[in-house]
Amino acid sequence: MLFTLHKYIFRELLRVFILAVVALTLMLSLGSILQPIQEYGVGPRQVLYLMGYFLPITLTFVLPMAALFAGSLVYGRFAGDSELDACRASGISLLRLVYPGLSLAIMVAVANLILSFYVMPVFVHRAEKSLKTDAKKILFRNIKSKGYYELPPDYRYLIYADKANLENDTLSGVVVIEMKDNKIKKIFTAEIAKVSFNPHEKFNEVQILAYNSSQMGTGSEAGAEWGSLTAELGSLLADEIKFKKIDEMRKIKADLMSFDPIAREARKTYAQLIIELLAQDIKTAISRTAEPSETPADNADDDLRFYELLGTPNSVKFIAGRCIAGNEEIEISGEEEVVVMEYETDSKRPIRTLSCEKAMLHIVHIEGDELAPTLTMDIYNAKEEGSVELTMRYIISDLIPPPVVEATANQFKTEGGSLKVEKLASELPQLPVLKSSPNLRSLKSNLLKEIESSLVRIKAEIHTRLVFGAGCIPMILIGIGLGIIKKGGHLLSAFGASCIPAAVLIVCIMSGKNLIKNPGSQSITGVALMWAGLVFLILLAAMIYHRLLKN
Repeated sequence: MLFTLHKYIFRELLRVFILAVVALTLMLSLGSILQPIQEYGVGPRQVLYLMGYFLPITLTFVLPMAALFAGSLVYGRFAGDSELDACRASGISLLRLVYPGLSLAIMVAVANLILSFYVMPVFVHRAEKSLKTDAKKILFRNIKSKGYYELPPDYRYLIYADKANLENDTLSGVVVIEMKDNKIKKIFTAEIAKVSFNPHEKFNEVQILAYNSSQMGTGSEAGAEWGSLTAELGSLLADEIKFKKIDEMRKIKADLMSFDPIAREARKTYAQLIIELLAQDIKTAISRTAEPSETPADNADDDLRFYELLGTPNSVKFIAGRCIAGNEEIEISGEEEVVVMEYETDSKRPIRTLSCEKAMLHIVHIEGDELAPTLTMDIYNAKEEGSVELTMRYIISDLIPPPVVEATANQFKTEGGSLKVEKLASELPQLPVLKSSPNLRSLKSNLLKEIESSLVRIKAEIHTRLVFGAGCIPMILIGIGLGIIKKGGHLLSAFGASCIPAAVLIVCIMSGKNLIKNPGSQSITGVALMWAGLVFLILLAAMIYHRLLKN
């Protein structure tokens, strides 16, 4: 008899629970995809996909609320129709009658923990993969509707175009603006540009091949019949800790370079370190060659006067008067002209000798190995020896930092080639050979903040998921108890009253999460506040059932 009664109650709970889940999921799913639709301009087909991919996120909130609604409604009706009194008159205790509701609460709690720790991150990654697959359509659709598109994640490039033709992948009347530190660094223009996407595991590489292109920058202009620009289209959805699985969080704590936001800051810091080490080495060489030599023959020796950068297939030697390190670049200039000699690395055969007012050394990264940086030299308004023609811009690429620079920088790399992130974030000022610039100190500070922020977010996220998942059980039991107590009134009043303790738990979780993230407070305070909300719900549930048993 008891089994039949439990089966009857559980069937009623399940029926109301499923109907509530379907209704709430449809309403909340539409709201969850509004931001991707507005930000990325996805099409109708992508909307359906995104609704499916964001379903686990929606269910983590829907399941507890649906179970709360079902518990208060079914047990309230059960008590209101005097079925509860009949069961108790037959000798069945109230606690035994609550077993079906407790079973539903435990199922919801387990499902919530599985969804938040394992399922939801997988589906978010699938949603991002789906968006990246249609990245080209998103780009063209945004340009058609808004006239421009910003390349995530850092929005370093803004692409404007008069017309966009998806059929042949071309843009007309193109203007590309490169931003750095919220300032315009370069402007590229072109009559026609062809856009292609090269997919990688963690990002899409966007290549824009432009016809009749020109480039404008500070102090220089360059033009060419054909030109190309390559940019990285990073994470379309935010690469957040809240979208990580538990094993991914553990991996981040064990290896900070496995988390892209930290890895990006570390690579920027490492690249700036190499730039400043190289600039210091060039300055030392310049000052040494500028000093008068006791032996006249030494001053005549070009090998002593030139600073050399080896490369593949060509290398360079140059003479300059000044060297200024900037943000991932070095400006080479002088009171007189800068002389650059390009030659073949293997044969040492000279190729050309150029003279100019200014040259720039930029740091770039080898594809697939961003910790093995190379250098590119941009020579502006260059004139070749023996010629009167002026080259607006001449580029020498694939140059390698000298061994003395790499030897110093390699102390921040492990034997496996990864970066020692903690050392990179804390020990730069102690380098005896380097007087770090404001740029390097700022990057180091940003890296340290990102590390600390990521670690506290991991702690906050783990406790948030645990508290909310475990809190489903007392929350649903409170709804059942209030449903029985409010049997004489409107059934929905029990659900409304039981939402108040649930709101208290959510407030405690959000407040504790903010306290953990707050640099000025101790994380233990935030954790304690989260679990205090759960303890409050357990005590409240105990008080409600004590009253029911007493009566």
